Amino acid sequence: QVQLVESGGGLVQAGGSLRLSCAASGSIFSINAMGWYRQAPGKERELVSDITSGGSTNYADSVKGRFTISRGNAKNTVYLQMNSLKSEDTAVYYCNAHLRTYYSGYKDYWGQGTQVTVSS
Repeated sequence: QVQLVESGGGLVQAGGSLRLSCAASGSIFSINAMGWYRQAPGKERELVSDITSGGSTNYADSVKGRFTISRGNAKNTVYLQMNSLKSEDTAVYYCNAHLRTYYSGYKDYWGQGTQVTVSS
């Protein structure tokens, strides 16, 4: 069993900052990549940012220059530093991990989500 737990969401004013954290646990053999997705009301879930085991990063155009993704020392933790937040960043943010367990091949696993609300 694999579990991803997010933390750090909350309510901030436009222009403020938040730092999201996600920790993966369970019978994990190897993690290929971790990332963050978000889903706003009436919209499809979209990729915000991800990072591979080799350190390569990707960002949605809407967050480039404002958000930064990083991996923890244990490499089972991923962070998303969000600066200069805008009201359009309001969404439920989901942690994602592409990993394999000792018992099965690579699959995508998801956290339960954490709410980020930006007021203006």
